[in-house]
Amino acid sequence: MSGEVEVATDALRQKVWDGQRIDRAEARRLFDLPLHELGALADRRRQLAKARDYDGHGNEIVTYHIDRNINYTNVCAVRCQFCAFYRTEKDPDAYVISHAELDRKIEETLALGGRQILLQGGNHPTLPLSWYLDLLHHIKTKFPPINIHGFSPSEFVHFRKLYNLSLEEILTQFIQAGLGSIPGGGADILVDRVRLEVSPRKALSDEWLEVMAVAHRLGLKSSATMMFGHVETRADRIEHLERLRMQQDRTRGFTAFIGWTFQSANTRLTVASAGPHEYLRTQALARVYLDNFANVQSSWVTQGPAIGQVALKFGANDLGSIMIEENVVAQAGTRFEMDVAQMHRLIRDLGYEPRERDNGYRLV
Repeated sequence: MSGEVEVATDALRQKVWDGQRIDRAEARRLFDLPLHELGALADRRRQLAKARDYDGHGNEIVTYHIDRNINYTNVCAVRCQFCAFYRTEKDPDAYVISHAELDRKIEETLALGGRQILLQGGNHPTLPLSWYLDLLHHIKTKFPPINIHGFSPSEFVHFRKLYNLSLEEILTQFIQAGLGSIPGGGADILVDRVRLEVSPRKALSDEWLEVMAVAHRLGLKSSATMMFGHVETRADRIEHLERLRMQQDRTRGFTAFIGWTFQSANTRLTVASAGPHEYLRTQALARVYLDNFANVQSSWVTQGPAIGQVALKFGANDLGSIMIEENVVAQAGTRFEMDVAQMHRLIRDLGYEPRERDNGYRLV
């Protein structure tokens, strides 16, 4: 029997090496491979996905970009157990950003070479729709070069309920006001049993995917994410990847996959954070499974620069952003920093060529 299992495993390795699509059962088997073997298969799939990404000297390219996370409010009615960032309206440190503070942050971003802001907040229970539209219009009028990568699907589901409008109506108004693309935040794990345990007030799996489907139909691109390493099982992670892959088959609107591990400090969710081994194993599986995703981003923000660099050998082709500002992960007790020079060094030390990109993964 062991010989038959080994033959089947060899056939699966070859299937992955050849670039063929795998199913859930095969993904479960890949999860059990030695880490270095799974990493090599993920690196092969990265090469197949990025076959044309070479510089003029034959070096493979690894991309990065410069942006800033701006949280327009920390007030949120969802109160996820894994979040250390949210506040209620009555908390003394609750805030809603002013235009003056926003302008200062964007001016600093432009001065540092940034091309984008990632604009997200909590599900604020009372801000009117006009507040968001005015904010977008203000940014786009005053800073036209900046791409506004903003508002997660969970926020749009909240807007639909709060303003009694369809997703298409809301997204159309946001696009007209200046929204350029949508981050994949709030996906967490796209399995409702898990979501109902850790964030019962948050958008469910079908709702998250529905926002993305409507956004893609309206011409907005988005990233796709997974926050893992809490109460979910490995089978749940595979189900999450399956749902992303099916959506991508239909709409082709996802630019990249970004996975990161739950950070436990200062949260109400009392489980230990997953370590680098589990992070690398999960990212590698995601690269293999998501055969219709061109880009996979390393999460140095949660893992630190060293593991972020190693992740480039486990399926990632992008090192993400230097993150001029990051608040949500930092509130959960994890704070790493990186500048462009360090990012270049980490990429070059592996023999790759660093190249800056925009939100659409076009080289700049």
